[in-house]
Amino acid sequence: QVQLVESGGGLVQAGGSLRLSCAASGRTFSSYAMGWFRQAPGKEREFVAAISGSGVSTYLTKGRFTISRDNAESTVYLQMNSLKPEDTAVYYCAARYDDGLQRSDPRVYDYWGQGTQVTVSS
Repeated sequence: QVQLVESGGGLVQAGGSLRLSCAASGRTFSSYAMGWFRQAPGKEREFVAAISGSGVSTYLTKGRFTISRDNAESTVYLQMNSLKPEDTAVYYCAARYDDGLQRSDPRVYDYWGQGTQVTVSS
């Protein structure tokens, strides 16, 4: 069982930055691939980025967002720069056992945090 707690969301002006954090419970954090997803009102949950237990990352669109992890702290981060109003959404952290494959389908993730709201004003 893995419990995930996100933090770091908030209100920011367009062009600003935020860093989201997701703290995980358990002693085998490095065995899990981690992902960030987001969901805007009326839209489906969307893949943002993922990172394997060894630190290999993948992105929906590489450039403004950077995913990283600290296995010693059992924490995964999402650094978001040059934010746009269309980035407004609830951001979720998710975990799945790392099988060596990069996965962007939210259905294959087993554990989810409660989400943190990110609002970007124009």
